[in-house]
Amino acid sequence: MLNPFDIVIFGGGGDLALRKLLPAMYRAYQEGNLPQGSRILPTVREESKRAEYIETAHEALKEFLSKGEFNAKDWKAFSACLVPVVTNVTEADDDWDKLKAVLDEHDESKSRVFYLSLPPAVYGSCCEILSSKGLITETSRVVVEKPIGYCGNSAEEINAKIAEFFKEDQIFRIDHYLGKETVQNLMALRFSNSLFENMWDAKSIDNIQISLSETVGLESRAGFYDKAGALRDMVQNHLLQLLCLVAMESPNKLNANSIRTEKLKVLESLRPLMSTDVDDNIVRGQYVPGDLDGKIVPGYLEELNEGSSKTETFVAIRAHIDNWRWAGVPFYLRTGKRMAKRCAEIVVEYKKVSHNVYGDNVGKIEPNRLVIRLQPEETIQLTLMSKRLDNLEMQLEPVTMNIELSQAYSNGFHSDAYKRLMLDAAANNPSLFIHRDEVRQAWKWIDPIVERWQEKGNPSLYRAGSWGPDDADELLAEKNHVWFNTGDKA
Repeated sequence: MLNPFDIVIFGGGGDLALRKLLPAMYRAYQEGNLPQGSRILPTVREESKRAEYIETAHEALKEFLSKGEFNAKDWKAFSACLVPVVTNVTEADDDWDKLKAVLDEHDESKSRVFYLSLPPAVYGSCCEILSSKGLITETSRVVVEKPIGYCGNSAEEINAKIAEFFKEDQIFRIDHYLGKETVQNLMALRFSNSLFENMWDAKSIDNIQISLSETVGLESRAGFYDKAGALRDMVQNHLLQLLCLVAMESPNKLNANSIRTEKLKVLESLRPLMSTDVDDNIVRGQYVPGDLDGKIVPGYLEELNEGSSKTETFVAIRAHIDNWRWAGVPFYLRTGKRMAKRCAEIVVEYKKVSHNVYGDNVGKIEPNRLVIRLQPEETIQLTLMSKRLDNLEMQLEPVTMNIELSQAYSNGFHSDAYKRLMLDAAANNPSLFIHRDEVRQAWKWIDPIVERWQEKGNPSLYRAGSWGPDDADELLAEKNHVWFNTGDKA
């Protein structure tokens, strides 16, 4: 059972805290998973913001919780757990002593979670002040958001600075996709069902697609995004982490070290893409004005208010894992902004039957397909060929078995990746977090791609509201594959 803990949310007035972190903790309270005596300490930079924070949190929860989740009784009890504090994360001033006094109201055996909802550039200075002010105890943990750095060298510098003050087993690098219940269900699907595990290799699978598409544009992230781009913002962490979970060997136990060991093997087995390999296997794009849900939306340059930029808002990659299990199987990774639909899904397409006993007149036999959808809904779909029951003649068509996970469990539980991960950090369970070695290996694969793009070429253009540039379709067509786009007939 989880013991009471204090969680300090640095950047408590920011978008991430108000939109995701506070709703996550509110849900934990509603479900009885926030132990009595736990406190949430959001930090703000000014006394005026501290005085009005409870009302700010109140409005944020009403806005960002799902319909029916918010109620006055639970809010009154939950708000008693909120202890806003004033802290300047770049200056070791007297406000830090006030934070220490609040934390020291309980003995040091109570876990302290320091959640850095801050730009990565200030992670090091914040950790240094935590140390100099004596706030780090043996039961303290620090949670850091992605992306860590803009390249391998900057990531190493940030990780090294954090490591001066926290041991590796106290550092929780968060990737919220790993906290999604459907992602964890992926491991359950593979490792507890012989039906799938015995058909999870190059002998049975033709190709695998992992897509993370967004309909939003820059929103409030223009300054950050133009320096990062889709490759750093989404591929280096989210997509590569999902790739690892799809492709890794079965760990001997489902503990943090065993899972990390297998994930690292996948990253080390990724075929490097350098120089002309980048040109042949990767498509980058940038959106221009287009029709999205019946509304004309501006292009990237218009949102950025800049005359020109080579920053990619779309990436499609054909990757290969050079090991026995996956030899020859292409992994297609795709992410983009201002896409036709918002979705995150893993598509496993199986090979066609080796010998077709039916004639051409029965209809086209399509390969079996497993679709694991992470958002907006959480579903598992399996497409099989079946005889049409409304026809006396032998006519075949694909039918889809659909498991709606949100409907399968109607006990009031709300799937929330941040809730799961924040509680795991409080419980000192690192199994769904990222090790420093994984960050290092991921950047080792990404850096040559960035270098090639800096040398050559511009992103292809695509209309907002589309599925990306035509080049991305051509990338798959080279191997007689097509993208599975959510909303298409399964």
